[in-house]
Amino acid sequence: MSWTHRLVRRDDATLNTSTEPTPVTPESPHAVVIGAGFGGLASAIRLGARGFRVTLLDRLDQPGGRARVFEQDGFTFDAGPTVVTAPFLFEELWQLAGRRLEDDVELVPVSPFYRIRFDDGSAFNYTGDAEAMEQEIRKFNPDDVDGYRRFLEKSEEIFEIGFEELGHVPFGRLTDMLKIIPAMVKLESHRTVYGLVSKYIKHPKVRKVLSFHPLLVGGNPFSTTSIYTLIAFLERKWGVWYAMGGTGSLVSGLSDLIDTLGGTQRYGAEVDEILVEHGRAAGVRLASGETIDADLVVSNADVSWTYRHLVPEQERVKWTNRRIENMKYSMSLFVWYFGTDRQYQDVEHHTILMGPRYKGLLDDIFDNQRLADDFSLYLHRPTKTDPSMAPDGHDAFYVLSPVPHLDSGVDWREQAEPYRQAVENYLADTVLPDLGEHLVTSRMLTPQHFRDDYLSLKGAAFSVEPVLSQSAYFRPHNKSADIDQLYFAGAGTHPGAGMPGVLSSARVLDTVVPDAETFETARRASVAV
Repeated sequence: MSWTHRLVRRDDATLNTSTEPTPVTPESPHAVVIGAGFGGLASAIRLGARGFRVTLLDRLDQPGGRARVFEQDGFTFDAGPTVVTAPFLFEELWQLAGRRLEDDVELVPVSPFYRIRFDDGSAFNYTGDAEAMEQEIRKFNPDDVDGYRRFLEKSEEIFEIGFEELGHVPFGRLTDMLKIIPAMVKLESHRTVYGLVSKYIKHPKVRKVLSFHPLLVGGNPFSTTSIYTLIAFLERKWGVWYAMGGTGSLVSGLSDLIDTLGGTQRYGAEVDEILVEHGRAAGVRLASGETIDADLVVSNADVSWTYRHLVPEQERVKWTNRRIENMKYSMSLFVWYFGTDRQYQDVEHHTILMGPRYKGLLDDIFDNQRLADDFSLYLHRPTKTDPSMAPDGHDAFYVLSPVPHLDSGVDWREQAEPYRQAVENYLADTVLPDLGEHLVTSRMLTPQHFRDDYLSLKGAAFSVEPVLSQSAYFRPHNKSADIDQLYFAGAGTHPGAGMPGVLSSARVLDTVVPDAETFETARRASVAV
């Protein structure tokens, strides 16, 4: 047993250690899962392990959704998520299928977690080592070291409630929310992430270092509930990891688990409508006209898109078109994937380049819906850890810039290349000298692609924005409030975006969906009546 495996097992007391999936027969109740992102893959595994016949459908030609893989000119690019935390959530899925994660995927630790470079050239190496973090903070403001210790204590307190106790709990009733109000008040959930960090930290750069995390899940640090400061402790507890071969190796492994459990996977199969009979989900109709009957449907498609475009309007009472349109949505992303014919050895695996503005830029992105001339960037260099992602002597990168979603009115057909060029120039001036002379491959992903390729409402990269008024009970529920036997997994439902959040949303299904035998008994009883 590897060190990685021991770490995961020791740190998570709630890990499901079952290794005997429930047998599936042709008579087992049938679950259709729409979308093969991490949430859909995890949902298919959990349902299959509990005795459901599972059919997984995705309109793309490969699994992964936003985590799909691009291969181009000898380079391999992970399209989306690259920061792996809470690896026990993956470990659990492998165990549910009677296998071990370490036999299929090699996870290696990344250190530093991130290098954060400020616009003046100064840098902060963000790690899981307490002493090293305090040394970094001391460089900027020695007086903030004590504040950091108290902040981390608060982060742990929030983590113990927000993640360990509530992260896998459905909030289907208002009473569920009322029960946690005292805890939320104690945890200061009314504060924003930036507001809570500022309570303990005085130096503006250190405040940025400790408050940027909501951007990884689609939130604005100045409006996202401080519950999300739990990420600081989550990373300290489990670290930041990289899957050798890229995030795509996790996707491929999860897809194999579905096969192991006897599930069916169909790609290039776009769902056009969720069929509803007598107020319950009864299957789906594909764009081709084919219908697939089901006893229950799980949508890992964007939750707002699902309600707005896949569920007939006359079947929706609570999730009306007006309510859907009026929700707040996350920002979108501009992503540039590129490869170079040289290596930049001093660039870390994860680099965050802070632009000249922080709050002002975020105001433009989230509130003003304006594409600004300046930006902050996340630069991913997987070849720092895994040279196989590029040809010998080359580097693979992607750089991500938060931008407004499509309500901004930006025409990305015209703006994509000028924006890419501006990003290239900034990188060349900062961490990738002479970049333009060494480019050998390039492709882009814009907010329009999030709308067209991933069917994300408004091209929002992370679905529903994680503000307090759209969290827990106030977020679209894991079990539909309008349609019986319709469930949701993914970024737009509870608990939210990011790999831990999305995998946890599938974990909630274990609570809201009965096991296959109970489900089938109830179904037969209803038919008899």
